[in-house]
Amino acid sequence: MSGAIRLAPARVGDIAAVMRVMEAAFDPAYGEAWSTAQLLTLFALPSARVAVAWDGDTPCGFSAARVAGPESELLLLAVDPARRGQGIGKRLIDDWLAWAEEQGADDYFLEMRADNDAVHLYARTGFTECGRRPHYYRGGDGVVRDAITMRRS
Repeated sequence: MSGAIRLAPARVGDIAAVMRVMEAAFDPAYGEAWSTAQLLTLFALPSARVAVAWDGDTPCGFSAARVAGPESELLLLAVDPARRGQGIGKRLIDDWLAWAEEQGADDYFLEMRADNDAVHLYARTGFTECGRRPHYYRGGDGVVRDAITMRRS
């Protein structure tokens, strides 16, 4: 791996690369990963975007987001576990925010499992908790977890 990370909007032909990162990054016990069919629906929406972080020809992260008027929602963010802690997640967040702002958004949201360590990354990038959904995630491990909504304006 070269170490020079390049971010680019995903194309439909990149779906297998995105799914490789998704499968590596999302623990199946939580049931948070999307299927290929779910992810493909985003490519048909002009208000949605999937971006991929590439190290050469190797995908190492991705984000998926959508814009609705002045709001944008981060739907998914994943970094290959072997590449975490290298700033890729922050770059993907910055890329999402820049794209969403270009689309007219000025209010940004995301939702995540309350016990997800990524909460620290989101807090460092200016997001704060603005809501909670008790018992929202029902994982394959049998444990029910809260979801938190985070916002940055």
